[in-house]
Amino acid sequence: MSMLTPPGMGGQYRITGDKYPRMRRPKGRRRLVLLVIASVAALGLIGWGTLQLVHVFTGGKSASAGATADCVTKASPTPTTATVAKTLPKPGGITVNVLNATPRSGLAKETADELKKRGFRIGDVGNATAAYDKKVDGPGILLGAKDAATTALPVLNTQLSGAQTKTDGRKKATEVDLIIGTGFKSLTQKKDADKALAVLAEPAPTPSPTTKKQSC
Repeated sequence: MSMLTPPGMGGQYRITGDKYPRMRRPKGRRRLVLLVIASVAALGLIGWGTLQLVHVFTGGKSASAGATADCVTKASPTPTTATVAKTLPKPGGITVNVLNATPRSGLAKETADELKKRGFRIGDVGNATAAYDKKVDGPGILLGAKDAATTALPVLNTQLSGAQTKTDGRKKATEVDLIIGTGFKSLTQKKDADKALAVLAEPAPTPSPTTKKQSC
């Protein structure tokens, strides 16, 4: 009997030899533990990769925040049917001084008579001053106050195509000059002038704010 055998024991419990038996874990259990560890690591890598993809495609925003909150809205102006009337005078509210800067006699009176038929008020009729006499090459010059640049002058401009528009230091915006140049042939045909007046008098659309969603 070996000295390693406890007293009173023998038979199948008898230990022979002079070394303790080596205790080893079963190989199957070790493989199972390694398999579980590998699976956990793989799942962790997959989860991390998915999070990175979400970060890339959402521009760094939280996926949960995007799912629970709508995009920020922004008001932007878009044209609507709402309109704003232009403050343009009627032809009857405009006094036109018709001045002839050409060598052709009687041209100022003929032009003034036609403008009167079209509803304009007529002021002075005669020759142009020395500053313009025989110095206007085009059809004519429409001259008025600075305030007339967006009121009386555009209305008168519908009657003479190609005329040059200028302003001076006068105060009265409803009184303007039509200086006839050497390139003048006739006033714009009345039907065409009436169409131009109608277009000019049309109210312009005003933008109205509408809400649009920004892209997330």
